Amino acid sequence: MRILFLGDVMGRAGRQAVTEALPRMRSDWRVDFVVVNADNATGGMGCNAAHANALLAAGADCLTLGDHCFDQKDMLQAVEGDTRLLRPINFAKAAPGRGARVFQDARGRKVLVAHVLGNVFMKRAFDDPFSAIDSVLRTHPLGGSVQAAVVDVHCEATSEKMAMGHFCDGRVSVVVGTHTHSPTADAQILPGGAAYQTDTGMCGDYLSVIGMDKTEPMRRFVTGMGKTRFTPAMGEVTLSGLLVETDDATGKARDVRMIRQGGRLEPSAP
Repeated sequence: MRILFLGDVMGRAGRQAVTEALPRMRSDWRVDFVVVNADNATGGMGCNAAHANALLAAGADCLTLGDHCFDQKDMLQAVEGDTRLLRPINFAKAAPGRGARVFQDARGRKVLVAHVLGNVFMKRAFDDPFSAIDSVLRTHPLGGSVQAAVVDVHCEATSEKMAMGHFCDGRVSVVVGTHTHSPTADAQILPGGAAYQTDTGMCGDYLSVIGMDKTEPMRRFVTGMGKTRFTPAMGEVTLSGLLVETDDATGKARDVRMIRQGGRLEPSAP
């Protein structure tokens, strides 16, 4: 199975780039299942229902959200009505929606997707991400009830993401980090067979400060004072993500490749 994961979609520029490119990426790379993190798809703060629908219509099988999952108020209803939208599994217990679900690809193969928030350096403490994920993985064993499993760990600290990678290794196909918007260069297959990358980066304009127009963040860093709201940068977009090929019998990763398409980060020819 070929699984494509695209990192945090950043604002209108990132959203348009993904919706335009994803059908071609699915076809050219013969992708079986697509997960997109949409936590910043609407103005850089959450994702509304219309923008979620656009990403799904473009070819995403599942959208993960993140710490901004309910910044757009209509998402409170959207996550209840559309099972393709996943909020973090360890969010408030009374929160609507779900944090994990088993999907099927076009050939009927079952794919578990689970989405979890980290605790280190986040704005508030969430429920323990490790016990939350453990419960889901025990219920849906890889190579048993599911043919593939993807975990999106949305957090600040690289150490926490790495710990989650090792914690899930041998029980999932992919563990991928999101949230920091800066892609790491450590894509690998862990000893137990899980494809891993600390952070996929964003689908956005990298001539920015983590996807925001650089003027206001720079002003606040330099002067300590804010003048206007942050707004997403609108320049040329780089699509960042991870492409993983798995073994259908075991669910383990056989190949992993970092994706850089377009914009400033696309690799140049040697």
